[in-house]
Amino acid sequence: MSQRPIAHENADRNANPARSRRSVVHHYVCLPGPGPKQGPHALCPLREQDIEPIRIWRNAQIDVLRQSAPISPSEQRQYFDDVVRPTFRERRPDLILLSLLRDEVCVGYCGLTNIDWLAGRAEISFLLDPMRAREPRIYEEDMKACLELLSRTAFERLGLNRLFAETFDIRPHHVAILEAHGFQREGCMREHTSVHGVRVDALLHGLLARDWRGESEDPAAV
Repeated sequence: MSQRPIAHENADRNANPARSRRSVVHHYVCLPGPGPKQGPHALCPLREQDIEPIRIWRNAQIDVLRQSAPISPSEQRQYFDDVVRPTFRERRPDLILLSLLRDEVCVGYCGLTNIDWLAGRAEISFLLDPMRAREPRIYEEDMKACLELLSRTAFERLGLNRLFAETFDIRPHHVAILEAHGFQREGCMREHTSVHGVRVDALLHGLLARDWRGESEDPAAV
């Protein structure tokens, strides 16, 4: 599954305490109004105070991401300022990054990346706090809620037609949750990457808006 750097590090946690405590609210022009909610979970535009925890979470889970090296605090800040911040003002950004909240606390982040507005498709990304990710029940609960909220955002609010994901096959639980949500396995890129010297396949999944809505492929069918 796509994970772009939003980019171990206990020393990094206090790299800039004043900045990490700062609460800055951003809004996407293409997503006006409050973000979607489901029970204790909610999505909101990526919050500035979340980018440092997310950097640490990414570095701790680098084996399952398309990330080749740890991200430094300065690299994370530069990525946010140069790549993420401008997208808040764009009507058709090429990526939309969202903080995943549970009871108003950030527990992960997700997004729509590689967006092709003409084709109506986007790749999804999802990453959870590693403390929560190591508990299968919590991981499943958070990911299910995130997929539902992300699908509602993509299909209902943005009018996209297709979501897709790329996942290394060393993540069977993650893949099972994707498929339970309705993502169909569409292919396998064999030995697509290497994790600790071991060749790993990458699985491709896709979800169409009509499948998510439970509609028939044939509009005339009953």
